[in-house]
Amino acid sequence: MDLTPLQDFLDGASGFIWGPFLLIPLLLGTGLYLTIRLGGLQFRTLGRALRLGLLTRKDDGAEGDISQFQALTTALAATVGTGNIVGVATAIGIGGPGALFWMWVTGLLGMASKYSEAFLGVRFRATDAAGEKSGGPQLYLERGIRGPLGKVLGLAFAAFAVVACFGIGNMTQGNSIATNVESSFGLPTSATGAVLAAMTLVVLLGGIASIGRVTAGLVPIMIVLYVLGGLWILLANVGALPAALALVVTDAFTGTAAVGGFAGSVLIIAVQYGVARGLFSNESGLGSAAIAAAAARTTHPVRQGLVSMTQTFIDTIIVVSFTGLTIVVTGVWQETDPETGEQISPALMTGEAFSHGLPGEWGHWIVTIGLVLFAYSTILGWSYYGERNVERLFGRRLVVPFRVLFALVVFVGCTTQLDVVWAFSDIANGLMALPNLIGLLILSGLVARETKHYLRNDPHLTASKDDVEAFMAEQPGWVDWKAGDEAGTSRLPRVGR
Repeated sequence: MDLTPLQDFLDGASGFIWGPFLLIPLLLGTGLYLTIRLGGLQFRTLGRALRLGLLTRKDDGAEGDISQFQALTTALAATVGTGNIVGVATAIGIGGPGALFWMWVTGLLGMASKYSEAFLGVRFRATDAAGEKSGGPQLYLERGIRGPLGKVLGLAFAAFAVVACFGIGNMTQGNSIATNVESSFGLPTSATGAVLAAMTLVVLLGGIASIGRVTAGLVPIMIVLYVLGGLWILLANVGALPAALALVVTDAFTGTAAVGGFAGSVLIIAVQYGVARGLFSNESGLGSAAIAAAAARTTHPVRQGLVSMTQTFIDTIIVVSFTGLTIVVTGVWQETDPETGEQISPALMTGEAFSHGLPGEWGHWIVTIGLVLFAYSTILGWSYYGERNVERLFGRRLVVPFRVLFALVVFVGCTTQLDVVWAFSDIANGLMALPNLIGLLILSGLVARETKHYLRNDPHLTASKDDVEAFMAEQPGWVDWKAGDEAGTSRLPRVGR
């Protein structure tokens, strides 16, 4: 069956959604607006937020299903995936080194968006029929924005999220794992698919507590392993690092001339691919991480918002930077295929950079293992996102069937060519972001007001549960939030209610 017409249509739709007239200005504009409205929160509180998320890790006595650290690693699991390896290379391969600069901008501004959506995820979370916390844009858009607009935005997000979870969070990740395992070990994709589907199902049937335990153990190991490999390469090429950084900055505003069949880059292409791949990597503004944040045991929405904000910093400013800079300092982005004379495939760039920069086969193994772990963790994180939105649309009764279906689709992704799925994933991602970004702008006043009050009373993020309740007692909405959060009376809305 010839899928070329469908592929062309999807590519055109994706180009419009991610073009200069829709998501790019909306993403950057929302991030900038929230940064200003929150007084540069991501810069002022980053150190304290990292301490709270990575060292303190939990709020004693708070309501929720998983610790703050597990909520962070679940969100990191969903974002640190193929986008950090293949996505960064694609952005540089098409947009030039300057695309990395725009990924940084997307990350820095996106930290304010990530904070706001995680704050709202906790602020408007509910308790489902199983007694578990549930939240995210599918709830806070409807609960925070009164009237038909909020309900339409919430349901639109839920519908797009369910579709997107099978693409960005499932088939594309499984396909990356299977093809890399086949290339490295000669194992058939069907065998990899069967093992991966079984492993996924075992974890998913345990729910968010099981996912949180697995990601809390897996995510730190995989990030440290990958970053250490990248650090070795950058130290080995430290003399070329200043020039590489200068190239990233200058090319962000000038573009890159075509070299050896290189597609070439003008400013808009560098911006477009930097922003698109930046969001694909860190998901700031997408609203997905708010779903994991809502399950966290936290004494106040501000605290989990700050913890969740660090996810974007770790993903983009740390992991993405190591990938991008290794590609630039090793010169791999300019290499050509000796047979065709054209630029090497972006899918191979990161592997080539690590192979050039590390001794023996170390580079190959780090990239292969890193991609497998990154992609598998993404599958786990996105399964939870899809599950919560299925629950919002159809009720709790379909959660277990969804988990089984999600695991089976992993096998399909491992054994199927996915050019159309990749294009469809980009579209679904963009459509998820639209209602969430609109909601963030509408609800920004609430976020700014409650954030200011909390940080005025607990600037060092050391307040106990009793301290928080004492200085929040007179704040509008606090008593209602605590009553619903602790008593479990804040139930999920029903479609058509």
